[in-house]
Formats: sequence, structure tokens, C-alpha cells
Amino acid sequence: MEEQELADGCRQGDRLAYKELYERYAGRMLGVCLRYAGNRETAEDLMHDGFLKIFASFDKFSWRGEGSLRAWMERVMINIVLQYLRRNDVMNYADDLESTPKAYEEPDAADVEQIPQSVLMKYISELPSGYRTVFNLYVMEGKSHKEIASLLGINEKSSASQLARAKASLATKVREWIRKNA
Repeated sequence: MEEQELADGCRQGDRLAYKELYERYAGRMLGVCLRYAGNRETAEDLMHDGFLKIFASFDKFSWRGEGSLRAWMERVMINIVLQYLRRNDVMNYADDLESTPKAYEEPDAADVEQIPQSVLMKYISELPSGYRTVFNLYVMEGKSHKEIASLLGINEKSSASQLARAKASLATKVREWIRKNA
């Protein structure tokens, strides 16, 4: 089934279309949830919640061309994960701006490209929840600190602080990996 045909089938409540949608996109949606949740069990639960929300919300989806279905599904999944993080107060961290690194040595891009993607994703998953969430929203989703602050119910300085800490932590891990494997 083509993407638009699949979306139309889901909009009409076709169970075979639901099944195909799930089979086609479950892996990608699990990856989205893993980026934010940090552990597989929670990510799987959130992905299933996300698919239930998607199936129930097809009347809100509007076709905008190839890729629009996947993009819409990713937004739904991210919103499900952010609701979970807010509901479980995962974002409640000390707003200690004094300990924010002022500067850190950013690894060379060519060196970073040598690191397997699975290693980089592992490093991201190991970040504390606040760091990981802000890092994903800023780097992966292209959100501004103002948008992140609004989404998470924090202030913009907290968003910037969490991003700086995430980048400093990742830079340290990347430099260690390069030192050991170069």
C-alpha cells in the first residue's frame, strides 16, 4: 500500500491498514520513543500508547505529500513521550545554572563520524532525563529554547543550561571513545 492509501484505510478504520501501518512504522517509532525515554521497556509502552492515539486520531491527519504520514506519527509519539515525562515529573531537576559548563572542547566532526551510530545513541540514552529531552528537542527536532520551554513547562535558561550540560557530557564521552579507539 502506498502511504496515502494506507492513511485513507486507517482513517476509515480498516484493521488491515492499521496492521500494515504498525508493521511498517513500529521500528522507527520505537526509535523515537527510545531517544526520549532512555530505556526500552518504557519506550515500548509509550510506543504502544502512541499507536493507540494515532489510530484514534486519524481524523486530525491531513495528507500533505509523501512523508507527511510518518512526520505526523513522529509528532504524536513525541507528544506522548513528553506527556509521560511531565506526568512523571522526570523534568524536575535542580536549576543550578552555576554548574553549567562555560566552555568545553567540541570534538572534531571527522572524528565523530568514525563513531558507530549505535554508540552515539547509547551515549544519548545515558544522559540524565532532562539533558536527553532538551538535547533531542533541540538537536533532533530543531526546536528553539523558547519552544522547548513551552513544551516542558520550564524557562528558556533552564533549556539552554540542560543543552549545554548535555553537549559537555557527550563531548567528554566522544573524546574518551576517540582516545580508546583511534
